[in-house]
Amino acid sequence: MASIFARIVAGEIPCHRVWEDEDHLAFLDLNPIQPGHTLVIPKVEVAYLFDLEAEAFAALWGAVRAVEAKVRAATAAKRVVVEVVGYEVPHVHVHLIPTRQLSDYPVPPRGKMADEELAAMAAGMREA
Repeated sequence: MASIFARIVAGEIPCHRVWEDEDHLAFLDLNPIQPGHTLVIPKVEVAYLFDLEAEAFAALWGAVRAVEAKVRAATAAKRVVVEVVGYEVPHVHVHLIPTRQLSDYPVPPRGKMADEELAAMAAGMREA
């Protein structure tokens, strides 16, 4: 079954389009963290960001960069936060969230790890 984003691309579900090219679409998030919160998606449905082919991956970030400039200009944001999560909809999407200060973006609390745990994790990643 097609994801909600594939249905938006197909025109089955309306959206507030911000920008698009042949391969990408950007539209406003219906439940924004901040006004102007925008999603950028490839039009081809791929569930996981790192499953995109290298060329499509690079093209997506080019689209994100183009849309970020529009978001920042339209919202007078100091910075635009980039977020890629991907669990809620199985279609690659990049969130662009305009901010003026750190408190505009809800940063989750971070855990702590002992130095030994960090060393073991780094070693495991180097070996992978």
